[in-house]
This record gives sequence, C-alpha cells and structure tokens, in this order.
Amino acid sequence: MPAVTPSLALYCRTQYVASLLIAALLVPERITAQAPTTRAAADQPTAAPQHGVRPARLVIRNVMVIEGNGTPAEGPKDVVIEGNRIVQIANLDPVAVRDGSARRPPRGDAEIDGTGHYVMPGLINLHGHVQEERGGVPQPLEYQLKLWLGMGITTVRDVSSSTERTLALRDRSARGEVAAPRLFVYARYNYMPIPLTEAATRQRVRDLKAMGADGTKLFGMDREFYGPLLDEAKKIGLRTAHHMAVDETNANDAAAGGLTSIEHWYGVPDAAIPGGVQNFPPEFNYSDEGMRFRLAGRLWREADPDKLKEVLQSLAQAGVSWNPTLDIYEASRDLQRAESQPWFKDYLHPTLEKFFRPDPASHGSYFANWSSIDETFWKENYQIWFKALRDFENYGGVIGAGEDAGFIYQVYGFGLIRELELHQEAGFPALKVLQHATQNNARILGEETRLGRVRQGHLADVIVVKGNPLADLKVFYPPLDGAAAGTNAGVAWTIKDGIPYDAPRMLREVRELVSAAKANTTSSR
Repeated sequence: MPAVTPSLALYCRTQYVASLLIAALLVPERITAQAPTTRAAADQPTAAPQHGVRPARLVIRNVMVIEGNGTPAEGPKDVVIEGNRIVQIANLDPVAVRDGSARRPPRGDAEIDGTGHYVMPGLINLHGHVQEERGGVPQPLEYQLKLWLGMGITTVRDVSSSTERTLALRDRSARGEVAAPRLFVYARYNYMPIPLTEAATRQRVRDLKAMGADGTKLFGMDREFYGPLLDEAKKIGLRTAHHMAVDETNANDAAAGGLTSIEHWYGVPDAAIPGGVQNFPPEFNYSDEGMRFRLAGRLWREADPDKLKEVLQSLAQAGVSWNPTLDIYEASRDLQRAESQPWFKDYLHPTLEKFFRPDPASHGSYFANWSSIDETFWKENYQIWFKALRDFENYGGVIGAGEDAGFIYQVYGFGLIRELELHQEAGFPALKVLQHATQNNARILGEETRLGRVRQGHLADVIVVKGNPLADLKVFYPPLDGAAAGTNAGVAWTIKDGIPYDAPRMLREVRELVSAAKANTTSSR
C-alpha cells in the first residue's frame, strides 16, 4: 500500500468535510434536529433550568415516559427540547445508565435530573373559566394562573369569560409574556340580543370567528337555529361546546348537527327519556337553582336503558366528544367532603371561599337545604352516569377531561386532578384516564398533531412528576401540611411551550398570596 503524502491527506480531509456539509444540507430539518448521542454527554454538571426562562436546549435525563396515547410507560429515556419543540426522545439501556457507559444526547444549556420521576404531556383542562372576580369581588388573576401551572396544567380551553380580555391573555401567553397555560378561547354565543333568525344565527357565528375566538360556547338553544349554527361553525372552522340544560335541543340534535363536544351531561339522558321530558313536579321552577340541581340528581334514573344505548351510539358515530366534568357536581353526592377538602386551608382564596357559601345570588351555591335524600339520589345518578361513559367509550366515543373550577367547591387545578380520580372511579384504568386529559383533549381541540403527547416534533408542553401517576393519581397533588399526604409528591416542573416553571415555587407563591389575602380580610373586618 503506497504511503499517503501530506498533500493527499489534506485533499482527503477536505473532501470528507465537504461531503459532510453536503449531507447535512440534504437531510430533512426534522432529522437534523436530532442531536447525536455520546457517552460523555451527562458526565459534567449543567445548570438547572431558570424558572420562567426558555433555554435554547433543555434535556430531561433518565426519566420514565408516559406518552399520553394510552400506551404503557417506558424508560429510562432522555427527552431533548430545543426552543419550544421536542426534538429527541432517546432510549437508554438501564444497565449502561447504572455503570455510566450509556450513549446519551449531548448536554443542554439546562438539564433536569429525572431519576425516579415520570414525564408526560402537560395536562389539558378542557373546561376552564378565566376569572378575575367571584360574586362581583375582585380576585387576582395570578392566583388562578399559578394554580393551573403549579398543578401541571399547560393548556386550558376557556369556555365563556370576558372574551376580549381572555383573547388578549391568550396572545400574551403565546408570546411568553405572562406565566400562564396555553389558552383556547371559546366565546359565548348566547349574549344579548339572542339571534332569532337563521341569518342572524349564522352572522353571530361569523362575528365570533372574526373576533379571533377558537370556538364558541353554547347554552340554551332552540332547535330551529341549532342546525344552522353548527353548519356555519363547521364551514368557517369554529369548534363548538354545548352546555345543554333543560333545552329544546338534546344529544340527538348534537349528533345530527355535528357538535364538537357536549359539556357536563345534560341533554344525554334527556334524549333517552320516554316522551322526551323529565317528570318535573308542578311547582318546578328552573330559575330556582336549589330545585334545579335537586331534580337533576334524579334525571339519569328516568332514561330508558335501550334508548340511552341508541343515543350514545349515535353520538359516538357522529364524532361528538363528551367532556363530563364529573368533579363539579360531586358536592351534590357528598357535601361534607366538598366543604372540608384538605387543600382549602392553604389554597382557597377568601374571595372564592365566600362565593362557595350557600347563596341564591351565586351560581352553583345551592346547598342551603341540601339533605341526605338529595345525596342518595345523586349517588345513584353518578353510578348510571359512570356506566354511560364506559359504554360511550366502548362505542368509539372520545371522552375528555375538564374541571369547571371556580364553582361548587372546586379550586383551580385541584379540580382537574379530582376529575381524573373520578374517571378512575368510573371504571377507566389510569393509562386511559391520562389519555383523556392529554391526547383526547388535544383531539377535541383539533390540536392532536402538536399537543397531547410526548412525541418528537410536538410542542414542548410536558410535566415532570415526582412519582408514578399510573400507580396513584394522587401524586399530582402537592404535599399538604397537617394532612395525610400518602404518596403525594406533586409536579416538579411544568414546561409549557419550552418554558420551564418550577411548580413547587408557583404553589408556594399561591400559598403566600392566599395567606396575605386572608390577613387583609381579617384586618378589614
């Protein structure tokens, strides 16, 4: 073999470098985003993330990953985030991790040691309300936003609030100017004057779209305008969420018109009642909330099981999703539990506490004359409701998860975790419950290609949980002073759009805010 001359060696090195440059230019962007692995990647310490500041490259090391699509957890893995995208999820050999020989992605500008932790998609709250007051009394917005982030919620679908202010907040959140979850704003359709012609109905839908709304929230709807509304919304790409009550429209109309999601459960058993009307007593007054919720606890038992099966199948086949908000009615089946939740001591703002007290002037505060008989009916109500949800999913229906907090003894963030526990009580395994709150919710939002999964190319909305939520959903709750915490560990980091938030710090700031508000309330008496 002839000797290699210096000029030949230089030529070879030049050609090699040129070939690498050409290859790099030809490789698709998604592939070049994947950093190579190296054994020395994690040998030297790297700074922990700075709260509220997006690093150029963030690496979460040695974690178990719950993808969010219903598949089992897997790990250990290293998750690499660049900017606001997940660019690599590296599988690690557990033995090699222990002896230090594992090939790992290069270091980041910031790193999180995830040993013993789980990474999963950020929780999506499909039924939230951005609230700056309760009962006409101001309530600091940061209280709600920090609770959501501190509890691992990276996305909220706002279903009716002060639309213009919430749209502005949505845009500020998208630009990273405020510590807040990602927001999808569903503007209220039924503001005055209510449209009373088909032309006005369609125009109202177009007006909401022109405002910049992501969807519209519906309340009581007349059947003659329901179809045109849903038709117009589909034409212009405006998604729809319907809080049915004792309306002319019910779940059958939703299936026929192609509604995006039914909120709560009204309209579903109604459609399966023989004759189509619940057996109300002569003195029933829908405007009396105590009477309304008392009778709502007797609604599911009036639905004919065979007709209910047909209703659920038609909803599933039509692609209408169901967001049950099981947590928001739980006080009706166990008022004492609702009034004494352990996190109230540190996390219940006095404004919200006052709003919860029985008062006909406050929506959802209907418990002045609540009895054990009412609770018994509601306990039966829940069992039939649970079965309907199981059947709906078995028929191919998509179930979401939302909290509707700020009403009926539910505190922001804590309400969504309780919702997950109730999905489990309804008979869904933990993997499926987490899918409801991540991938399913993203699908209902129309965002399944970029949200709801820990997946390369998706937006970096993930949470690092101090424990295994598949073993105990209570790990989402933070440790509570003076209460039996069990395995509660809480969320360590909430990463929204690539911005890491120290979740325990957020919750500490909420506790300080609540403590100061309580002190101020006491001193002003």
